[in-house]
Amino acid sequence: MTASLDDIAKRLAELQQRPAAHPGVVSVYLNTRWSDEHQRDRTRVFLTRELQRARAAGMAAREDLDWVEREGHALVEQVESPDAKGVALFACQALGLRETIAVRVPFRERFVVGERPDLGALAELLDEHASAMIVFVDGESARLIPLHPSGPGDELLLEGEVPGRHARGGWAQLAQSRYARHIETHRHQHFEAVADAVTGVVDAQAIRRILLAGHEDRLAAFEDHLPARLRPLVVGRIHATRRESTSAILDRAARRLDLQEHSDEVVEVDDVLTEAAKGGLAVAGPGTLEAGRRGAIHRLYILADLHRPGRECERCRALQETGPGCWLCGGPTREVDLAAAVVDRVQMAGGTVEIVVHHAGLTAMGGLAARLRYRLR
Repeated sequence: MTASLDDIAKRLAELQQRPAAHPGVVSVYLNTRWSDEHQRDRTRVFLTRELQRARAAGMAAREDLDWVEREGHALVEQVESPDAKGVALFACQALGLRETIAVRVPFRERFVVGERPDLGALAELLDEHASAMIVFVDGESARLIPLHPSGPGDELLLEGEVPGRHARGGWAQLAQSRYARHIETHRHQHFEAVADAVTGVVDAQAIRRILLAGHEDRLAAFEDHLPARLRPLVVGRIHATRRESTSAILDRAARRLDLQEHSDEVVEVDDVLTEAAKGGLAVAGPGTLEAGRRGAIHRLYILADLHRPGRECERCRALQETGPGCWLCGGPTREVDLAAAVVDRVQMAGGTVEIVVHHAGLTAMGGLAARLRYRLR
């Protein structure tokens, strides 16, 4: 069973409260949305490779890796959570932790062992996917479809001839009553009524992104009727017809939202790297490690597949690339995954983590960059 939005938020908060553990917590994110056997095999190979690497390096308890292997195999074979498109696994015998979180959006595959659960992808999921809405509109009808990590919300169908269809109470009933009061034969009034309903849903569910669906000319006319404060939420338009199924529209919308998210991500990382080069409130490359130690990171940007072996001081917890002695206090160091370690520091300090699929500039800087709370001296 896939987790609801509220359940994901609750479980994320609980995982954030877990204490540090040695050996570390195994955190695995799997993409379980496959269109063919080749994609399924890719997930299987990823999991096998990462488990072999973790076992060879002695990075985690054997029991934890064995549990991840069993759970991962069941997911790949779709014995468990067959309707999920993404699954997160967390395991740590020392903490009594065995957690599986299945959602209806795909994860970027990631395997990390750290002192605490790697929660960046879950937090990003809530931030990026929890508040989208697909708005199909033509000259006579409209369909409002909230899209959450747990799947589509209740669809609201607005039609002049059938104003009461699909009423489900709460915000939906309120939106339809507004529509029924305003709907007229003229398209202008129809668009005004739909815009009023959209406003009600946006406010009731804290919608952050709107994707319009329909014919381009109708969508351009409809967007002019949206309140000024809602227009910046519109991230794009897709072609759709009234006769299409909700699932067909949602599939097309999900692909468009993914593309939009990637585009926004590229621009955001470009801005951070530029700010870092100017010596402003940003840092990139090795300096990100020190910023993480000092709790100075507001938002961390990290490549999705980043694995960087390094060292952590057992005395002051400073991070460094190599060396048996700490560069800061001279204390002894132990081997860690630097990527997992810096993510852990950022989350413990209340910062956020953005997992980046691909960015050439970020790759050139070693896969790490960050916006800062204050300048490092």
